Amino acid sequence: MTAAWTPDSPNRVILGDNLEVIASLPDESFTLVYLDPPFNTGRSQQRHSTKSVRSATAGNAGFKGVQYERIRGDLMQYDDTFDDYWSFLEPRLLEAWRLLADDGTLYLHLDYREAHYAKVLLDALFGRECFLNEIIWAYDYGAKSKSRWPTKHDTILVYVKNPAAYHFDSEAVDREPYMAPGLVTPEKAARGKLPTDVWWHTIVSPTGKEKTGYPTQKPVGILRRIIQASSREGDWVLDFFAGSGTTGAVAGALGRRFVLVDSSRDSVEVIRTRLAKAGVEFVESAAP
Repeated sequence: MTAAWTPDSPNRVILGDNLEVIASLPDESFTLVYLDPPFNTGRSQQRHSTKSVRSATAGNAGFKGVQYERIRGDLMQYDDTFDDYWSFLEPRLLEAWRLLADDGTLYLHLDYREAHYAKVLLDALFGRECFLNEIIWAYDYGAKSKSRWPTKHDTILVYVKNPAAYHFDSEAVDREPYMAPGLVTPEKAARGKLPTDVWWHTIVSPTGKEKTGYPTQKPVGILRRIIQASSREGDWVLDFFAGSGTTGAVAGALGRRFVLVDSSRDSVEVIRTRLAKAGVEFVESAAP
């Protein structure tokens, strides 16, 4: 990476291989890590030569001393694309866990293709006691299949570094309308209710003001809820599949500090334009 990162560094947008970049960041630096990796839709993924498969019996135990080599092998029997995808993603998840502060939280955003595998593997990697939530983001937009139930949700798996010390502020989260306001008092209806683990939120409209043109852009409302709940003003937020830069745009607006990483020059160009337009200050750099 370019200049060293410290807790006093400015917000950063970094172009480069994310595994190489994040390996240069210091331990326990971030209160929140949000990851929206490729969804393993069958398209080829870029693979890194590093492959991390740890086993307690091999003398190199995973987090919490958990052996997961057998679990990982068993799961591969069910999906012949699983090995390629997780050989790419698994070492990045291990780095993300290293970078989380003791009160930190990891949000892994996937869809139906990988969420069930991810849950089992993350339990093995980090410990079932670190699992906090499975969030379902449900939306209703675009074409709908008539040959099966239309798939209109994503899954966000939430894990905390320390189950006894993680930061979560439900009062900071924007409230939402009651679905049956007549069943609560007028005061409660006016205030709204705290969100549950099922989030009804539209996708980014192709013609809306929020649209950047980036194909997998995630809505501000989804990231706003995550960042409000699991970080404080001044805390550091990391997103190393930065895409359209929604994480940085929301973090900047909420007074958080951030590091965004992406290997795509097109992505970094979108992020640069978006953050500049929003008046969010940052330093742009590239990994050597």
